[in-house]
Amino acid sequence: MKTLAAVVHEQGAEFVLEEVDLDEPRADEVLVRMVATGLCHTDLSLRDSLPAEMFPRVFGHEGAGVVEQVGADVTGIAVGDHVLLSFRSCRDCGPCREGAVGYCDNALVLNYMGFRMDGSTTHHLADDAPLYGSFFGQSSLAQHAIAYADNCVVVDPSLDLTLLAPYGCGFQTGAGTVLNVFDPTPEQSIVVFGAGAVGLAAIVAARAAGVTTVVAVDLLDSRLEAAERFGALRVNPAYLGEQSVPDRVKELTGGGAAYAVDTTGVSVAVKQAQLSLRPRGILVALGLGAEEYAVDAIDLLQNGKVVRSSIEGDSDPLEMIPRLLAMRADGRFDVDHLVTTYPHTQINQAVLDVLAGTVVKAVLLW
Repeated sequence: MKTLAAVVHEQGAEFVLEEVDLDEPRADEVLVRMVATGLCHTDLSLRDSLPAEMFPRVFGHEGAGVVEQVGADVTGIAVGDHVLLSFRSCRDCGPCREGAVGYCDNALVLNYMGFRMDGSTTHHLADDAPLYGSFFGQSSLAQHAIAYADNCVVVDPSLDLTLLAPYGCGFQTGAGTVLNVFDPTPEQSIVVFGAGAVGLAAIVAARAAGVTTVVAVDLLDSRLEAAERFGALRVNPAYLGEQSVPDRVKELTGGGAAYAVDTTGVSVAVKQAQLSLRPRGILVALGLGAEEYAVDAIDLLQNGKVVRSSIEGDSDPLEMIPRLLAMRADGRFDVDHLVTTYPHTQINQAVLDVLAGTVVKAVLLW
């Protein structure tokens, strides 16, 4: 079938809207007509960093839409269902059977390589040349996407899909890190470096969990104002003078945070986050940026601190997305106002706004 997709033809290039060929769904696949797609930093960082031979490509991994076709082997999903799309997992390897679906043995092929497990592509250019798709098992920066039962979450059709698209990655990652990895008690303070979509979701989840002291660190006052509205204390390094960021965080948390989240991917910020922890504190680095992080070895070894990462907040989207939507329904995960919508024709403007930090979460409407 023909569909409109935002194609990136080479590393670092702009998105180009063009008509492409999309396979009919196979027995294990689902065809979804997209209503909205969140724009995530992962789309942009991989657009700029994947090797030349992995292009042209269709990105997009925060899709929200309506099911139009269902393969014969798919259960639990029907034509007409409203769905949110997230990352893929095989559901059969060791990590998947343990519930750690984000660490699936087949995650690289299922989410990043641009083709199915058998090497075939779901997308094709007009001359039948391969077009790499299957990004997170969806490539949802398009009017239609091929998805799967393991990354389709059926939601109440009365809900506004425009506001729900970011739950597939950004909101899930931030909230999941707090709720799944930390599972904090009210007295365990949390500091979040980077108050974008992921960071703010972490802050909202922390407050929903009853955490009394949450600190947000960012260079943009607009982001810090958003964090403050959620009940976080704000730290802008530009205004600290001679006081260091870790010292300010320790001052606000009474000796250091129990947990830290870095969403910036900036090595300096990661080190500051480590130094902001109390003894035996845990830092989860989520940002995709620097290839190497600087770690203070003396601080690490003398204080028993933990520095680790998390894929999608250690979430299973089939469980985590409904959990967050239930929290949204009872007012404990109120993030709707973080979304700024754009017609799909303005995708490159949305990219510029995301990179400039003038919007928290850009969502493209199809």
